[in-house]
Amino acid sequence: MGKSLAVSPLAPARFPDLPVIDGVTFATIAAGVRYQGRTDVMLAKLAPGSAVAGAFTRSATRAAPVLDCQAKIGGASDEGAAIVVNSGNANAFTGRGGTDAVEAITAAAAEACGVPQSRVFTSSTGVIGEPLPHERITAVLGDLHAKLDPAGIEAAARAIMTTDTFPKGASATVEIDGKTVSIAGIAKGSGMIAPDMATMLVYIFTDAVIATDALQHRLSTHTETTFNCITVDSDTSTSDALIMAATGASGVEVADNEAFDAALRDVMMDLAHQVVKDGEGAQKFVEVAVTGASNDDEAKVHAMAIANSPLIKTAIAGEDPNWGRVVMAIGKSGAPADRDRLSIRFGDIEVARDGWRSPDYSEEDAAAHMKGQNVVIGVDLGLGEGRCTVWTCDLTHGYIDINADYRS
Repeated sequence: MGKSLAVSPLAPARFPDLPVIDGVTFATIAAGVRYQGRTDVMLAKLAPGSAVAGAFTRSATRAAPVLDCQAKIGGASDEGAAIVVNSGNANAFTGRGGTDAVEAITAAAAEACGVPQSRVFTSSTGVIGEPLPHERITAVLGDLHAKLDPAGIEAAARAIMTTDTFPKGASATVEIDGKTVSIAGIAKGSGMIAPDMATMLVYIFTDAVIATDALQHRLSTHTETTFNCITVDSDTSTSDALIMAATGASGVEVADNEAFDAALRDVMMDLAHQVVKDGEGAQKFVEVAVTGASNDDEAKVHAMAIANSPLIKTAIAGEDPNWGRVVMAIGKSGAPADRDRLSIRFGDIEVARDGWRSPDYSEEDAAAHMKGQNVVIGVDLGLGEGRCTVWTCDLTHGYIDINADYRS
């Protein structure tokens, strides 16, 4: 992927100012894993006592780094830890060579950072099926450690990009008992985005004091309503990882603090939305809100059927309020639906009610809503109290342009 991509029209104006998280430092370098002339390896070092939690793709063809992280998550947190990430090569479907590459990288990182190998977590993102030239990574770990910087999180966000057109970051601060607790996160992701998670790499850091089990519970809970409620193209990656670390440097315990909980979810939601807004070729950010299902799980089935429909996504790209395609997606989803109780809206415009076109339907008003950058599709099934909201983007020719020659 040598060509540069135009920045998504949905991108934020600039990378946000993220707070320094005491207990974590960052460094990046250009190792030439695949890309030339840009940074492609990131190292984050965590202070002793940092709790680490994670959520990962459930793909049956998970990459070697994912399997290694899954085996390590939940381990003892007394000693320091490190996270090593490379872009350009996913180290996926690489057989024993992929496992050997992870072993070499984690061993070298452990030595460079002075942490146990069991506390080194790696992620790789990029092309699937090509051997990872891991020696290019191990060769620079000493240099990376020498340049660790508490303020290096933006550079880290840039180093992990692949087809992303902008680096993604989000943060929050919370006042607890007169002290400030900070959360900062970065992410990459642009295509191959669908639960359970996707070709996303996400790293979230906080200086709160929180036990590993509690951190894992919080992360898993919020992942379901944030990163597992977005889709770009319905394709689930081999390589996704979401890793969160709590350094405890603030000295503030947050085990049952609702304000911290809300702030963490906000950061995760912000990053999840940024991934969708950088969907390959995306021109529009789309919210699909389903209510009235028999339960929340069935609402999500319907919402994802709508969000993943190429017919709906291309209609959105063409600014066509083709609500008949929404009817189609609901009918094919596999979850219960009653045609004669179904209502649909685009934005605030009711287009269908009780299984028929709304008597107040205005094609002109619906088309006007579709012309905006933010499109909302609302569906009420009229069956119960179940609800779910998911987010996606439109499907444009840009998606084809990016993916047709991704390996070129």
